[in-house]
Amino acid sequence: MKTVIDAHEISKVYNPDTIPVYAVNGVHLHVDEGEFIALVGPSGSGKTTLLNIIGGLDYPSSGHVKIGDVDITELSENKLIDFRLRNIGFVFQAFNLIPVLTAKENVEFVMLMQKKSKHERSERSETLLKEVGLADKMNCRPAELSGGQQQRVAVARALASKPRFVLADEPTANLDSVSAGNLLDMMARLNKEEKMTFIFSTHDQRVIDKARRVITLVDGKVHSDIKQTE
Repeated sequence: MKTVIDAHEISKVYNPDTIPVYAVNGVHLHVDEGEFIALVGPSGSGKTTLLNIIGGLDYPSSGHVKIGDVDITELSENKLIDFRLRNIGFVFQAFNLIPVLTAKENVEFVMLMQKKSKHERSERSETLLKEVGLADKMNCRPAELSGGQQQRVAVARALASKPRFVLADEPTANLDSVSAGNLLDMMARLNKEEKMTFIFSTHDQRVIDKARRVITLVDGKVHSDIKQTE
């Protein structure tokens, strides 16, 4: 199995010179291609911090994160931005769509930053929006879409760059039960059919039930790491 993420002894500490507070404390994480992982734990357990570190949105206080054969903790900020752009997809709880752009333009945006051709951007964005069931909403702006539809646009955008893996931070938190179920079914299908690797930070039992591996964090440490049968 191909290794996607290999994180070793990751810690994130605040106030190290006074009263240190460990958001993440000595975490090891190995992720193979095609995994479907739920990262769970009580509020303040370090889920989002760990997600941000393995996604290159934050640097650890100590430890190393390798994505493939690249140690992203050794990259400069500019090189890290470029690496994220080409290797990691993000789905945020708040969607983070650009209000003035259409659904299609939002999906195209990351490819525009990658300097993909207009034809390639258009073709892939249309394919992805059809894949997530939004063929008839391509020219709608975010304000014209429901919460579930906006989150599906965010998923399509995350996949547009053909990332090595997708990180989703509480992706169902703002969705009704039907929209959340549809979104999870779609991600599970993409995971199985395209071997896309997903890592979720979540409190949602529906996400946990879908996951094939559940990692529980408590006080910034891995409390359990359990593989589930389907």
